[in-house]
Amino acid sequence: MITATGLELRAGSRILLTDTALRVQPGDRIGLVGRNGAGKTSTLRALAGEAQPYAGEITRATELGYLPQDPREGDLSVTANDRVLSARGLDEIAREMEKSQVAMAELADDTARERAVRTYGKLEERFASLGGYAAESEATRICVNLGLEQRVLGQPLETLSGGQRRRVELARILFAATEGGLGAKSNRILLLDEPTNHLDADSISWLRAFLKAHEGGLVVISHDVDLLDEVVNKVWFLDAQRGELDVYNMSWSRYLDARATDEKRRRRERANAERKASALQQQAAKLGAKATKAVAAKNMARRADEMLANLESERTEDKTASITFPAPAPCGKTPLSAEGLSKSYGSLEIFTGVDLAIDRGSKVVVLGLNGAGKTTLLRLLGGLERPDAGRTVPGHGLRIGYYAQEHETLDHSANVWENIRHLAPDTGEQELRTLLGTFLFSGEQLNQPAETLSGGEKTRLALAGLVSSAANVLLLDEPTNNLDPASREQVLDALRSYAGAVVLVTHDPGAVDALDPERVILLPDGNEDFWSEEYRELVELA
Repeated sequence: MITATGLELRAGSRILLTDTALRVQPGDRIGLVGRNGAGKTSTLRALAGEAQPYAGEITRATELGYLPQDPREGDLSVTANDRVLSARGLDEIAREMEKSQVAMAELADDTARERAVRTYGKLEERFASLGGYAAESEATRICVNLGLEQRVLGQPLETLSGGQRRRVELARILFAATEGGLGAKSNRILLLDEPTNHLDADSISWLRAFLKAHEGGLVVISHDVDLLDEVVNKVWFLDAQRGELDVYNMSWSRYLDARATDEKRRRRERANAERKASALQQQAAKLGAKATKAVAAKNMARRADEMLANLESERTEDKTASITFPAPAPCGKTPLSAEGLSKSYGSLEIFTGVDLAIDRGSKVVVLGLNGAGKTTLLRLLGGLERPDAGRTVPGHGLRIGYYAQEHETLDHSANVWENIRHLAPDTGEQELRTLLGTFLFSGEQLNQPAETLSGGEKTRLALAGLVSSAANVLLLDEPTNNLDPASREQVLDALRSYAGAVVLVTHDPGAVDALDPERVILLPDGNEDFWSEEYRELVELA
């Protein structure tokens, strides 16, 4: 169980949540919702113990599994399989057993060999008590269901894409939650921030079923409405305007109806209170003209002021960022091309001999299974990595704008203002402040460190940098991840109207529809083809 009392969360001087009590119990499957920037990620981090609240206490009476939006730093030399097994301590035991096996085979001294045999026996007994080989098989099943192929599990984390590493972390959390076997009861509480990012359609379907069957607690942040509808039995709505959290002990579909009813009630109550306060103010004005009624008039006026002061501020529609890519800078017929690009990580070959030409204004989608090298190709084209062979060829007037799915283009130790100054060094201060305002950054939030921003806010800041660049070639890696539906539509509208060239990596069919691509590049082979609707089916699978 997790309990929080008197909880107050802040981002800089901005109050996200104030004087709030929360409880997560076994059987609770809670959807944490609210607009981008409302404080959902901050709330989850506080519950997980990853961040300290500004005020209040949080107690945790059970083990947790926490999946953050951004991949955690750590030892990237371990294999994906060992990282998953480490959730139950099986990785170290398996390595020690392997050493003992080698010792038993190589030692010539009988005494030393017998000692190695005894050591192996103890390790094997401990391994079996933790689930042993059945647990390894179980971990593999979870990984495969999350789209991690057997060959990937033997690779070091440093050779995997950001999306693959995040799926490894999700697999590790789910493996820990099934200690005792798949379907076993678990009191472990899962705190998952956008768990469907980087998953294909089949993996998302499997994850929904897993979470629905989980008997421990769950708090999930997700823009996947189908997941919320199928899984959650409670909803926490974080109201950014009031800095309060409304609890709905009901399913997602019933919550939507109840939320709409609550908003109508609030508007009705406010209108009634304003009407009564206005009547009191008018009566006070009339009585105030008479000396004998002055005290009564002051009491009426004070009562009217109290009624208005106690009202919630009038709700305005949640704002969305105004995203419009500017006219691209002039360039030649082919601003970017590549010849014979090849890339490997250690002995793992990602792709080889990729040729492509990005013509002025062309729209291209990159498709391939997870791990096929889509992100790597964009990083090579953007100059963030060097190819092992081949080269990129900048054309006349090339200006590249690169959006990284893990927000690597942001300096997480710098604040919002410092980041935009770095991303757009040639733009005037007032123009930048206006630009940030259209992306919903203003006031004290300009001084907020980027590392404390939500995933959606980081996306908006990175996109603001793109907008200021006047790029004529955009390299976009999952630009709609972490965005609420309204912000996602803004990005899609910007894609529809952009006149420059775009190379897009996405699992979002809506993003592909908005781009209306002419060509597709298929990895790892690097084959190029004209776009057709047949390829659309591959988008969610890629």
